[in-house]
Amino acid sequence: MTTKDRIYRSPMGIVGGALLLALVGWLGLDALVNGDGRTPWLALAMLVLIVPVVAAFTVRPAVFANEDRLRIRNPLRVIVLPWGQVVSLRSGYSNEVIAKSGDKYQLWAVPVSLRARKKAARQQARAEAERAGGRKGRGGFGFGFGFGAPVGPASADDGPIRAETDQVMDDLRELLATREQAESAQGEVTVRWAYELIAPAVAGAVLLLVLLATG
Repeated sequence: MTTKDRIYRSPMGIVGGALLLALVGWLGLDALVNGDGRTPWLALAMLVLIVPVVAAFTVRPAVFANEDRLRIRNPLRVIVLPWGQVVSLRSGYSNEVIAKSGDKYQLWAVPVSLRARKKAARQQARAEAERAGGRKGRGGFGFGFGFGAPVGPASADDGPIRAETDQVMDDLRELLATREQAESAQGEVTVRWAYELIAPAVAGAVLLLVLLATG
């Protein structure tokens, strides 16, 4: 029985995409309703082109993981990898999954944030200093009141502080380690193109080119 998916998405990407779509929609609809001459047609072509592209790269990306497989919904493709087909999950300047075939697939929904990594490193250093101070102080407690620092008793058993997307990759690696040999986690990698987004974007681009060429 397949377990419920864990879903990972980029909140900032969704918020930014929603705001951009709202702006594009407002400007486009205004041009459609109030524009003169060829303006409504140009606005229509731009809407048909821009809306799918913006949605594809901001709102659409997501990663779904359960005990049997990893499903990656990238801007223009959906890749399904049974854990038995995954060699590793790699983090560098981007987060990627490496398949046994040698193919690499980027996790658009789990972007690397160097800023978040630096912030996590600072918090980790502060927490370690608090633990050291707590061992020396009365009662064995260390408290941190700095901005972004953990507040409360520090414990030597506390795990390392990680950036959120790095923690996501750790979770996925744990799933891979525990499930890659499972019978239900075997199968073939499948890749499906997002024609529902590609087709309207291409149609919008063609219409825009025709309007510009005949203008």
